[in-house]
Amino acid sequence: MRELAIIVLAAGQGTRMRSAKPKILHSLAGLPLVSHVLATAERLAPAHVVVVVRHDRDAVAAVVSEQLPGAIIVDQDEVPGTGRAVEVGLAALPDGFAGHVVVLSADVPLLDAATVLALIESHELADNALTLLSAEFADPTGAGRIVRDDAGAFDSIVEQRDATESQLAITEVNAGVYVFAVAALRAALAGIGTANAQNEMYLTDAAAGIRASGGRIEAVRVSDPWLVAGINDRAQLAAAGAELNARIVRGWQLAGVTVQDPSTTWIDLKASLAEDVEILPGTQIRGATVIGRGAVVGPDTTLVDCEIGENATVKRSDATLAVIGPNASVGPFAYLRPNTRLGDGGKIGTFVETKNSTIGAGSKVPHLSYVGDTTIGEDTNLGAGAITANYDDLVKHHTEIGSHVHAGSHNVFVAPVRIGDGAKTGAGTVVRKDVPAGALAITVASQRNMIGWVEANRAGTASAQAAAARSAEDE
Repeated sequence: MRELAIIVLAAGQGTRMRSAKPKILHSLAGLPLVSHVLATAERLAPAHVVVVVRHDRDAVAAVVSEQLPGAIIVDQDEVPGTGRAVEVGLAALPDGFAGHVVVLSADVPLLDAATVLALIESHELADNALTLLSAEFADPTGAGRIVRDDAGAFDSIVEQRDATESQLAITEVNAGVYVFAVAALRAALAGIGTANAQNEMYLTDAAAGIRASGGRIEAVRVSDPWLVAGINDRAQLAAAGAELNARIVRGWQLAGVTVQDPSTTWIDLKASLAEDVEILPGTQIRGATVIGRGAVVGPDTTLVDCEIGENATVKRSDATLAVIGPNASVGPFAYLRPNTRLGDGGKIGTFVETKNSTIGAGSKVPHLSYVGDTTIGEDTNLGAGAITANYDDLVKHHTEIGSHVHAGSHNVFVAPVRIGDGAKTGAGTVVRKDVPAGALAITVASQRNMIGWVEANRAGTASAQAAAARSAEDE
């Protein structure tokens, strides 16, 4: 195969998204639209990748440079249209480049490398000047139509605004994916003008120029229209997202993951799941989350960039940048904030919030607790209502709780404070000073019972009447 250059068209404004964010930076399966296209381009191992930008160029260029540092970023000037975008992209290639030029659109995210590679192979085998993808759409509104002659061979591409009534009835549309012979492309671009309904340089007009010069053109239909579905508004973004997610979920099912309800399960492209993982309904696996063999996640759980160990369970919880060890359990209704680390066999239970804390192997924070900026050793148990008071209005302070510690219910650990190994704390204790290993810490005030207070201060209430009745019985 000849040397390959890929030009990615990323200059469009995307006004139909009605967004302050560039259209191609909207997310699909955890990645911006343009990132999907760049990933496809990269898999083709091209000699050159040129990305043409214009609207919000700095934001788009930053994403491109981070993903493909070697990409050439060029700016489209004031001349509008895809033809001009390709023209400036072509000018960025080395003078001696003589290979194939592939043109991709940054808003066609589901196109895969295998489809493009097959198109390139067809182009080369047939010695075409231009080979393009087409697709059949039930509703082709807005797309350029593929016009064929009586023998079924490619004749032309007609844009929606320039089409006749009979041409508008055509359902085969131009997918906007092209392979050009570079010499034919250069010659055709030189003859493109802006005499059309939108006053733009249409790249599709290159086909007319190539045909007029005797170049061979072929339109290759794809069997799966989703591969070339473009994103122009948020409704199309949602539809493409649902389709891509269905494919991702099915892929994991075929790889040995149980997904009980695919329709309510969302898995990002960067996530990684081992065999025998079970995903229950209403679960979102976001970012680069990794889930180990035998883990059960869900129902109604969101994981973002988390690591879940083998045979762990996470139920009805929300976690971001957390590490859950093997055989550990989380939830229901737990909230794990960044840099939470739960050790092997540990437990973060019901209505517990954690952040920036390490909870050792076998240790448990079962319920109704907040643990922040804390290190907990192994096989320690915090009673219900435990709170690490880590913030003094100016600075976050650290709490250290050792191994084999048993903390009573409704404890407050006022950081910075250290609880030694094997120590115990009584119910209701406010720990303000370090507790030595093996010590019992308590803060007990004498209880005072004010006899008759309710009857004297809440006379006539049901409580006062009940108290009076009981007092009479006890006399």
